[in-house]
Amino acid sequence: MSATSEPGSRAPQSRTKGGPASATEVVLPAGRRYRLSGGSGFARPSAPATSRVAYAAAHVVADAGAENVPGAPAAVDWDTTLAFRRHLWSYGLGVAEAMDTAQRGMGLDYPATRELIRRSAAEARAVGGRIVAGVGTDQLPAGRATLSAVTAAYTEQLDDVRAAGARPVLMCSRHLAAAARGPEDYLRVYDKLLTAAEEPVVLHWLGPMFDPALTGYWGAVDLDLAADTVVELIKAHQSRVDGIKVSLLDADREVALRAGYRRGYVSTPVTTSTIPS
Repeated sequence: MSATSEPGSRAPQSRTKGGPASATEVVLPAGRRYRLSGGSGFARPSAPATSRVAYAAAHVVADAGAENVPGAPAAVDWDTTLAFRRHLWSYGLGVAEAMDTAQRGMGLDYPATRELIRRSAAEARAVGGRIVAGVGTDQLPAGRATLSAVTAAYTEQLDDVRAAGARPVLMCSRHLAAAARGPEDYLRVYDKLLTAAEEPVVLHWLGPMFDPALTGYWGAVDLDLAADTVVELIKAHQSRVDGIKVSLLDADREVALRAGYRRGYVSTPVTTSTIPS
């Protein structure tokens, strides 16, 4: 976030132990200071990347003049939001749309999410950009839901993403985490979704360090047991799973998962963009 001031006034400074920080200096823990050197920018590539496919999970820009308050419908600055996506595509990145980083579950309601996916997918077609989009159950009211209601909510969003022309990302569901009684319930719900998928989808495993409501996802708090369920699911649907995004903030575990996939444990790529190192 940036602060603005009236002409002739002094820019605000952040005060911490050891004195105020300047506009080009950041005060780190224990009072250590880091001076920002600025950037020289990045050259736009002349052709798409060929070694791998990278997606940027872009944020959404709120309409600064609207009443974006808790409980009110989300008001999005569409021009700025879509301009940022065009900027990402111009650097050869794909866009992972309407993920948790787009404030889903934290202010972006499902009607706005559906419109975001529709508009972004249209922009992607116009510029030839890659796009995937999150599929969840956040149109359901907060609280418990039956497994059949969870499956129906997932299916509705899956249809919306397909209709928009984006590749689906099956996100973790707080409703499923609350309703499932064990690994079998997760496998049953995801089996129905993957069987109904008309093209390969991307799975998303978001750990409880990002959302405590997802504790015990895949039917186990023990991440090794949870990983066994994920592998079982993918092995049963390899032709319908394009990859998996793992967000566990555990470098060793995520590297081991990637190595296991490379050895042919299953053939699905593992994306691990949240390794702290």
